[in-house]
Amino acid sequence: MPHRKNIHEPGHAHELTFSCYQRYPFLKAERCCQWLAESIEQSRKKHRFRLWSYVFMPDHVHLIVFPASDSEDTSRIRHSIKSPVGKRAIRFLADHDPQWLSRITRWRGQKKERLFWQSGGGYDRNIFTPEVLRQMIDYIHANPVRKNLVERPRDWKWSSAAWYDDRTEVPLRVDPIPKDWLE
Repeated sequence: MPHRKNIHEPGHAHELTFSCYQRYPFLKAERCCQWLAESIEQSRKKHRFRLWSYVFMPDHVHLIVFPASDSEDTSRIRHSIKSPVGKRAIRFLADHDPQWLSRITRWRGQKKERLFWQSGGGYDRNIFTPEVLRQMIDYIHANPVRKNLVERPRDWKWSSAAWYDDRTEVPLRVDPIPKDWLE
């Protein structure tokens, strides 16, 4: 199966979406969300991108990122976020809940793989106008409400919605959006 190509145009932001393997609700566990937040912070340092918005749902993640460098590839950003979380979670399952291992194991020929994340890159949408950026931020923040997890977006802990409402501290720091993106 061919891999989907990421298209990075200089000056574009990206709405990245990726899912847990088989849509298992691994991100219901607070520890997994904390590992993901830590991994995003490490990836920010390594790949120099701005995080403009996020929501961690029980079985998937939405991020809006803005690469600081025109040459930064979003597939490398996404990989550097997902890989450490997957490895850590699989080690945790092996040590504390080994009956899960058969559910996340698949064979590719002679190679056995254990998966925390769904295969593939997920979804990468280029954002190039302030209007689309606002729509995407509202869309990802409303995700927990659409799934009947909370009544208001700001009530979902693993979201940047409360920060956007009134600058309330959230578990993962978001970067301010430049004025030219807020027109």
